[in-house]
Amino acid sequence: MDDKQIMENLLLTEKGVCDLLLHGTIESSTGSVHQTFSTALNDALCMQEEIYRKMSQKGWYPAEQAEDKQIQKVKEKYAVNQVGNN
Repeated sequence: MDDKQIMENLLLTEKGVCDLLLHGTIESSTGSVHQTFSTALNDALCMQEEIYRKMSQKGWYPAEQAEDKQIQKVKEKYAVNQVGNN
């Protein structure tokens, strides 16, 4: 297993952890439990961002820049949905 595969596995695992912690935060029955999950979620999100940043720097997680036309299309789609929901 090379470094890229290790980092991919770390990132996938960290994303799974974030998902679990998000649900724990949402479903918390008390303020202290909510705060504990929320703090752990924030820490996990920071770790996920750091892993992503390192992968991106090495070219292992390339991201494409969306075209202005695509962005505008999505904005219009959701603007229509917002008007329809009011």
